Amino acid sequence: MPKQINGQKKGSVIPNDLSDSFEEVKAFLSDEDTLHLFDDLTKVNPVTTTTVLKCLQARYAGNVFYTNAGCSLVTVNPFQPISSLYSPELMKEYHAALRPQELKPHVFAVAEQTYRNVQSQIEPVNQSIIVSGESGAGKTWTSRCLMKFYATVAASTTSPKGNEMVERIERRVLDSNPVMEAFGNACTLRNNNSSRFGKYIQLQLNRSQHLTSASIQTFLLEKTRVAYQAPCERNFHIFYQITKGATKKERAEWKLHKGANFFWLPNPEKDLEEDCFGVTRDAMFHLGIDCSTQNNIFKVLAGLLHLGNIQFSSSIDESQPCEPEDDAKGFVKTTADLLKMSAEELLETLRIRTITAGKQQQVFKKPCSRSDCETRRDCLAKVIYAKLFDWLVSVINESIYADSSTWGNFIGLLDVYGFESFPENNLEQLCINYANEKLQQHFVAHYLKAQQEEYAAEGLEWSFINYQDNQSCLDLIEGSPVSIFSLLNEECRLNRSSNVSLFQTRIEKTLSDNECISRDKFSKKPNFIISHYAGKVCYQVEGMVEKNKDPIPPELIQLLQTSQDSLLQTLFPRTEESQNHVKTQNRAAIVTVVSKFKGSLERLMQILNSTTPHYIRCIKPNADCKAMTFKKEEVLCQLEACGIVETITISAAGFPIRLSFQSFTERYEVLRKSRTSNKNTGRADENGLSPAKKKKALLDIAAAILLFLLPFAHFSVGVFFQRNKWDCDAM
Repeated sequence: MPKQINGQKKGSVIPNDLSDSFEEVKAFLSDEDTLHLFDDLTKVNPVTTTTVLKCLQARYAGNVFYTNAGCSLVTVNPFQPISSLYSPELMKEYHAALRPQELKPHVFAVAEQTYRNVQSQIEPVNQSIIVSGESGAGKTWTSRCLMKFYATVAASTTSPKGNEMVERIERRVLDSNPVMEAFGNACTLRNNNSSRFGKYIQLQLNRSQHLTSASIQTFLLEKTRVAYQAPCERNFHIFYQITKGATKKERAEWKLHKGANFFWLPNPEKDLEEDCFGVTRDAMFHLGIDCSTQNNIFKVLAGLLHLGNIQFSSSIDESQPCEPEDDAKGFVKTTADLLKMSAEELLETLRIRTITAGKQQQVFKKPCSRSDCETRRDCLAKVIYAKLFDWLVSVINESIYADSSTWGNFIGLLDVYGFESFPENNLEQLCINYANEKLQQHFVAHYLKAQQEEYAAEGLEWSFINYQDNQSCLDLIEGSPVSIFSLLNEECRLNRSSNVSLFQTRIEKTLSDNECISRDKFSKKPNFIISHYAGKVCYQVEGMVEKNKDPIPPELIQLLQTSQDSLLQTLFPRTEESQNHVKTQNRAAIVTVVSKFKGSLERLMQILNSTTPHYIRCIKPNADCKAMTFKKEEVLCQLEACGIVETITISAAGFPIRLSFQSFTERYEVLRKSRTSNKNTGRADENGLSPAKKKKALLDIAAAILLFLLPFAHFSVGVFFQRNKWDCDAM
């Protein structure tokens, strides 16, 4: 083990208690009036959670919301608009600066650094900015600012035609934001504009580093929100936009009369900034979605609201189908009219299950119970909305994507849902928190772990700094051969009804060796608790297996394929199989929700691992989203969860600049003199220098120039050349 030089002594514990003694930090806190001047937390001495917290609090009180933390940028949400902080003039200032790192910490500084990294063409050229944080911490806003910056600075100023194309791409990329937020975001207990899906946006650049195209990849839309909203939460923004912003004529066409109540539209009296219907419509138009298609989309959405009002009464005789309640019969007809399908077929599909059995493919009709009718109703709404969302993403991609031959490199922006813990958590929260665990592992593996191991491998004097590794939690969720995901999938493959208590017992016994799992013994509902890196979350077992199956009855799809609506015909095209009413039920071919999500997340991690990552940590200063309110306990939990203190400690002690020997020589080859016959003879030249000494001198000069030219943090202890083998023959 390398001896202690740069880092802490191995085994030392970083203080993380708010009650740290004053003696420990008195050198730092002696003049608290200057705390807001620490623009980089690596300058804090000593580095403890107390000193870091005090520094962030002082800067926040002074209206300073960005602070560097070694390799990452920490941003604390002000919860109020500050236009001057994101003005075009400020963008130009950071873009034109010789050393943007010497300016105040800002999201524009990170954006400019990634842009310059692409220009430098030092491997890996492609860049990724990973924006992380709790729900409501400001991730979506940060992603908007990044997109606006790149769209502004990556425009061609020499080619009018090229500039026109860039402006078109810029506008469409920016217009994708309000559309994606309207259809994919919602008001939750923790955030008025919470992303209920994840997205990775690639901004694609040509050889001149001009923006030529883009693409959007999405993950796990929370489609259950269409049919179920927790108390005090809302449905997706778009439903409130159409009910509040439709014209009188549109209201009549979509049957959205003023004062109408919809079960799937809770808290309609709550007015949000995100309820602006005009912004969404304009953005859709700029993306190539004409007025007629827009009207078609909104009419289908109105149909879903009416669908939610179809309530059923329990049938006295199980052999008879359930009847819709008296005040719901009108909604059946309205829904059918808006979706352009037969009301009789709609009602029959919701109330009667079709079973195909035997080698002869005999068809049986079985009436559904009241709960089954409501489940089928909800399923119909969810499958329509999910298909519509995917179609919108494809339309956006078609309008902004170009063939890969027209671009060479990209800058990726990852905006993924924040860590969540609600009074009741189910499969959606498990997947969301699993994604956050994977991203935290990426950070740990890339920075906290890999860099320290690299120092040791290079023979540098270094002592390992302890950090929180979340591998055991990931093993619990996705590990092999047994994990929560594998048990969920196995339960889905069994041809039986899920027994909630039995499934909970199986989880406890099978995974009892993992220290990250436990159970709330005082709860009457079957549950399990996972100790995530960001805190413990209690998950309800009830309904988790069914959500993982995500079954879609074939007759629902067939019903949608009979629709005369042009949009639904696009979303659910008729196939030869559906026309022949052939139903094959291959249980082995079931692809579960967690399997699909895990696969898409693994593909995302492969992309991230092939790029140079940059981290922006968004901090939520208070749970109530109040402007300029800083609650230390809540911020402290977030700092500890994401390993900020460990990051600062390693960054302060480490090497901020690291280049491979090959990249270094290629970049500064112009500084080397031409080869002479002296190289072969080994004779000294007229100045008395041997070839080896000449080459060493040149390398020393190049290193000095490198230190002068390349911007680096003030906490640098030098430049670290990977695989530092100074082989003269390689020159």
